[in-house]
Amino acid sequence: MAAHLVKQCTCLLREAARLAPAMAPIGQLRLARVAHKTLTSSATSPSSHFSSSMMKLVDSEKVFTLYPENHIDQLIKKAKRPEELLELLDAGHHLNNNQAALIFIRLSQLLFEKPEDKASLIQDARFQQLLRLLNSQISSVWHGTLPRLLRSLYALGLPETSKELQSVEQEVRWRMRRLKYKHLALLADSCATLSQKQHSKELLAELLMHLERRWTEIEDGRTLVTIMMKVGHLSESLMNRLEDKCLELVEQFGPDELRKVLVVLAAQSRRSVPLLRAVSYHLVQKPFHLTKGVLLDLAYAYGKLNFHQTQVCQRLAADLLSLAPNLTSGEVARCAKSFALLKWLNLPLFEAFAQHFLNRAQDIPLPHLCSMLLAFARLNFHPDQEDQFFSLVHEKLGSELAGLEPALQVDLVWALCVLQQAQEAELQTVLHPKFHTQFLGGESQKDQNIFQKLLHINATALLEHPEYSGPLLPASAVAPRLSALDRKVTPLQKELQETLKGLLGSTDRGSLEVATQYGWVLDAEVLLDSDGQFLPLRDFVAPHLAQPIGSQPPPPGAKRLAFLRWEFPNFNNRSKDLLGRFVLARRHILAAGFLIVDVPFYEWLELKSEWQKGAYLKDKIRKAMSEELAK
Repeated sequence: MAAHLVKQCTCLLREAARLAPAMAPIGQLRLARVAHKTLTSSATSPSSHFSSSMMKLVDSEKVFTLYPENHIDQLIKKAKRPEELLELLDAGHHLNNNQAALIFIRLSQLLFEKPEDKASLIQDARFQQLLRLLNSQISSVWHGTLPRLLRSLYALGLPETSKELQSVEQEVRWRMRRLKYKHLALLADSCATLSQKQHSKELLAELLMHLERRWTEIEDGRTLVTIMMKVGHLSESLMNRLEDKCLELVEQFGPDELRKVLVVLAAQSRRSVPLLRAVSYHLVQKPFHLTKGVLLDLAYAYGKLNFHQTQVCQRLAADLLSLAPNLTSGEVARCAKSFALLKWLNLPLFEAFAQHFLNRAQDIPLPHLCSMLLAFARLNFHPDQEDQFFSLVHEKLGSELAGLEPALQVDLVWALCVLQQAQEAELQTVLHPKFHTQFLGGESQKDQNIFQKLLHINATALLEHPEYSGPLLPASAVAPRLSALDRKVTPLQKELQETLKGLLGSTDRGSLEVATQYGWVLDAEVLLDSDGQFLPLRDFVAPHLAQPIGSQPPPPGAKRLAFLRWEFPNFNNRSKDLLGRFVLARRHILAAGFLIVDVPFYEWLELKSEWQKGAYLKDKIRKAMSEELAK
């Protein structure tokens, strides 16, 4: 023990002699006096006093090494190049364990933008010397520095076989219970993003287990939101715990924390209804000042999660309307898309979006215009200055439509069909055989959706553009696919089918689930003569079918009726106006020569008995026939 004390005092004297110009003779006298006192006490006192002498020595060392340690810390922080940090070893500085760790942390920061220099740095002899120094004193690195050190080693790209890296990882495992919760979260984020090695995955699993067990330690909203953003996506069970903690702390959240929570949920597609309701309540009840960025993020999150809250939507629309003149074209497109996903049509706000386009038509990039058109089509929104608006749209698309991605070309022409603004040249672009053959026979859901829109575009050309000269989709392509009928049966659909079966009595008098060549499926189809009596469908020609089964023309005065049910999702939010897709379906079926019997959900829900439902459908049929006769 005495030899160890002598060695410590020798180190102190050497350091004091090196810094003599800066420390002045007084410091040397103090150091000598402390050293003399320590040696004297250790030589004259019994062994029972060794611990008190050691504490005095440690205290003395802290006093007299405070300046050189701070000086080295400042050099580490101010370093602009990795070479400056490595030179600290050449200069003979006595680095303690924590300073060595700080050097690695600073190196990773400096090389963040120059990853090509990492390989040469790792091969540097001074870097290896620093690693050995760190490895020899790893148990003394501070708790707060240790997680940052491991993250830095991952960032520097040390190989998984490096014993120094393994030593730091093992030290983290030993100290995991003593590390702060937020340090564990940041370290888990680094393990997930900076290293995909097997050993890192094992450490990540341990970190996530500790995070899940210690989730009650989170006490403030900012830490909670940060952890949700960093590691929430790594573990389903952990995210469930964090959502519970959010419900507990949501009253403390400001607008920025509420925004971050919603964005995290949207990014992970987690539709946590209790949490969304709690966030919505505080957004409505508290007089938060919401900035433009917060408003746009909130609209995006609510739209992505398809969560409708009337008061929140009203506030978002009102606040964004006041900011509309200051929005960029990208922000307008993003906002329009968000409200379209929410199925929330605020007429003043969308008129402001249309006016924004009219004012800056020449400067708006085509992708932003595409987003706006698709949003307008989804909500079936027609601007007041419709002719001027779409004249500029066609001018913008004229030369650039063919250069877009095929799927986007189909989406744009389909949107113009919904808005009744498609031109012959645009129809020909996507109905040309060289174009549409790439989507024939596609098995993916995306390809099937695109081809479904091509069927609607083909139907628009057939039914709404009598002057259209072609090309059209081939007959083999318009034949209905099994996927068109392979859909989950809704309660309204099931009840309507049962009522129709009772009303028709025989399968010859009508058909259920009729797939047309126009890409739409009728809930039911019947044929009535001039006296309103049912006729056998199979005996008569049906031009709306891809493969007609009858040969006789319908008798004079006969009318075809199509039953169309409209579910809750088919309407704009808080409105009885159909979405653009279903407005297009209704137009096509009318143009194909049908009379339409509309069965909206809000009327059907009021019918309680089977007799009421049957009487409702009979009344609808008589009304459709009467309106036709009145024309």
